[in-house]
Amino acid sequence: MIIPVHSEYSDYDIILENGALGYIGEICDLNRNVLVVTDDGVPFEYSEAVIKSSKNPVSVVLPHGEKTKNIDSLQILLKTMLDSGFSRGDCVVAVGGGVIGDLSGFAASLYMRGIDFYNIPTTLLSEVDSSIGGKTAIDFGGVKNSVGSFYQPKKVIIDPETLKTLDSRQVNAGLAESIKMALTSDAELFSLIENSSDISYDLPEIIRRSLMIKKGVVERDPHEKGERRVLNFGHTVGHAIESLADGTLLHGECVAVGLIPMCSPQLCDRITKVLIKYSLPYSTEFSSGEMLPLIMHDKKKSGDSITAVLVDTIGTYRFYPLTKDKPKALLTLGNKTILDRLMDKLDEIKRIDDVYIVTNHRFAG
Repeated sequence: MIIPVHSEYSDYDIILENGALGYIGEICDLNRNVLVVTDDGVPFEYSEAVIKSSKNPVSVVLPHGEKTKNIDSLQILLKTMLDSGFSRGDCVVAVGGGVIGDLSGFAASLYMRGIDFYNIPTTLLSEVDSSIGGKTAIDFGGVKNSVGSFYQPKKVIIDPETLKTLDSRQVNAGLAESIKMALTSDAELFSLIENSSDISYDLPEIIRRSLMIKKGVVERDPHEKGERRVLNFGHTVGHAIESLADGTLLHGECVAVGLIPMCSPQLCDRITKVLIKYSLPYSTEFSSGEMLPLIMHDKKKSGDSITAVLVDTIGTYRFYPLTKDKPKALLTLGNKTILDRLMDKLDEIKRIDDVYIVTNHRFAG
């Protein structure tokens, strides 16, 4: 299946096909210098397929995990290309999860003012989320994704067969991003995930529907000026937890926790049951005092306000501005979990309709 994505600078295709890695040389232009970037958690045969199909491959294997997404790793990639004589006609290929994709894409955007970039995501999370939209970044100053650029890939190649080597925790963490998109934009997708009796069988359709949601959003709002902020659902609190967890929680697990406080009280039981079904967390023991500074330093902050995404009914969403005082009130109700701390306060806020900045969107597809 080919899913075309349109952007103001360049269009590209997402190739979604079982076995696509087997003929990667026919899909991508690898008849040149190719920097193949992967990590030590990715099965070698995935990057090897790219290496064998490349005219002049140079491979970099980085440690797996969020801590790799830093300026030191960026320097390694840039120096490797420079030392290997890469020119503007050469390319970078990322083979791995969101960390490798974000880092490699950022390096490609910087080297010689921008060279070709191919993204081959090999985790469910990166296949449904970070591989599409052109956002590249590294973590800097203790803040996730605080330095980066918008840079579109030449192609994204998604081979669902790569998911067979993932453990259930990685699959479930990726599923959290699909749950996120379903809650805001596709009630039928949420029901599919909620009622699935064999998630491995349903994954190709979950991936397709998730990609179609994100494709529509990024095409309409390529630079996150309006509608694209819906993709941050669950991330306002989730990114703070991820920074505090210091690698002990996966990105999707942190997003899962961040979904609960931003949903209406009447949805929380249903959503919590789905998170439990897929062994995803729905609460945290980090204190409000620990989380608040990170929330207010989020890169999506505009002036004194952060736009949170709230879900009243599945398949719709609302934008709500959090000012410096509001998140503090939301996070200091004194109970043990985010679920307890935030439900009553969210219900109170929802009755103050005149403070909403509201937009509703329903995905039809």
